[in-house]
Amino acid sequence: MAKLWRPATHFKSILNSSFPRTLTTFSIFLSPPHLSFPKTLILPKFPISPLYNFPNLTLVCCLPPVSPFATTTFEWNEPIACSEVVKSTSFSENDNDDDTDPRPYIPVRAFFFSTSVDLKSLVEQNKSNYIPPTSRMTNYVVLKFGKLKPEPNGLGATLSGSDCGYMVVFQYGSIVLFNVRDHEVDGYLKIVERHASGLLPEMRKDEFEVREKPNLNTWMQAGLDHIMLQCLNIDGIRTIGSVLGQSIALDYYVRQVDGIVAEFTDINRAMEKTGTFTMERKKLFQLVGKANSNLADVILKLGLFERSDIAWKDAKYAQIWEYLRDEFELTQRFASLDFKLKFVEHNIRFLQEILQNRKSDFLEWLIIILIGAEILISVYDIAHKSAITSL
Repeated sequence: MAKLWRPATHFKSILNSSFPRTLTTFSIFLSPPHLSFPKTLILPKFPISPLYNFPNLTLVCCLPPVSPFATTTFEWNEPIACSEVVKSTSFSENDNDDDTDPRPYIPVRAFFFSTSVDLKSLVEQNKSNYIPPTSRMTNYVVLKFGKLKPEPNGLGATLSGSDCGYMVVFQYGSIVLFNVRDHEVDGYLKIVERHASGLLPEMRKDEFEVREKPNLNTWMQAGLDHIMLQCLNIDGIRTIGSVLGQSIALDYYVRQVDGIVAEFTDINRAMEKTGTFTMERKKLFQLVGKANSNLADVILKLGLFERSDIAWKDAKYAQIWEYLRDEFELTQRFASLDFKLKFVEHNIRFLQEILQNRKSDFLEWLIIILIGAEILISVYDIAHKSAITSL
């Protein structure tokens, strides 16, 4: 069935996102139908009349070409850029009959159950599984368990459908597992738990999916809660793991700040009803310290504004890094966190002023009492001396 495409001015952009590197058998339909072109399309040198003006040219892709009009074909051998990211909602994904791939998805699970992990001791006890870093980033380690599955065509190995699993552990407490089955998750988490500190009462969890497709026309194709790559190597695992680790940790800190905001909301409502403020100075200072430490952890430990070294070196991984940061809305979520912390800061300043005024009032009353006591003592002394003199 023939499908109508966009005008000729956008022809090249459609090719870059939807077709193989060499375009063949495209039919050009001109109005009126009696006009025909040679196999190689050459623009005439003579002026073109309005009747045959080329802006009215309509491009039609026929699969197979069925039309009562005369058609001619031309060749376009310009290479197609494979670095362009194509969304899964593109028509090219729906039009390809060979888009299905029997390979299973690679599950990716992110966990956050502690605020610190001793990476040095973790590596010491898992030297056989440790993969040396390829960048300057030292706040995480990658451990490999099992072996990859060899490709039947002998072109290498693939993670899809194999017994191999990867674990990316971050110093700030996040753990990202690649290709680990559900019943094996607890065993991997226990490996890290022995080297973790600051265990949380409730573990945070998030899930994602990666799929390998070697014959993909682009390096990366994104979809809903998944990403499709030509191949998933160790640099891709590091890049994806870094974003998911930051996302799950940021979720924890956002909830911490939400708890602080809820406490100040309750205080403000109580003040609205009673007109008094009963919080102790120690409790207020604890809230101040908690808010400041959360902000410092997000900026310093998570490195939320530091770009991945792998993404700096290779544009392919920069695409993955930028897409996932946008997909998980890291920038927007931090902006929301910062807004909430400003609300907390405003309330803290207001309550500190109330406590300071209370302290000033207490000191003023204390001074008044001392002055009154001194006056009473002086009056008593004068009266006592007068009584003695009269005797």
